[in-house]
Amino acid sequence: MVLLVTKRRSGRWVIPKGWAEPDLLPHLLAAREAFEEAGILGEAEPNAIGAYTYRKRLPDGRRAICEVTVFPMRVVGFAETWPEQGQRRSRWATLDEAASLVEEPGLAKLLWQVTSTPLTNEQ
Repeated sequence: MVLLVTKRRSGRWVIPKGWAEPDLLPHLLAAREAFEEAGILGEAEPNAIGAYTYRKRLPDGRRAICEVTVFPMRVVGFAETWPEQGQRRSRWATLDEAASLVEEPGLAKLLWQVTSTPLTNEQ
């Protein structure tokens, strides 16, 4: 399953993501973003399942190319409150559903690739 959240302005479906921080390992940042954006509690695996790029509109109107590294996460619970509660909608989707719902071509492609590649032996 994939956790999707809406972007705050456009309402488009994406996965939780954030800006890189030099003092935080990328998979730990991924887990923190899942909490901040959707109230998800858990541990992200340190090995990424892939990456994609997208164009982000900056506050001054310029666009930047951003690369997102995607990490699988073992969900252990759900917070009663979280920082962006009420600012986004969230939903769980199968990999196929998620690939169909997202508009970022790179993310859709990554999700389609994951559907044909098992992530662990525990699935």
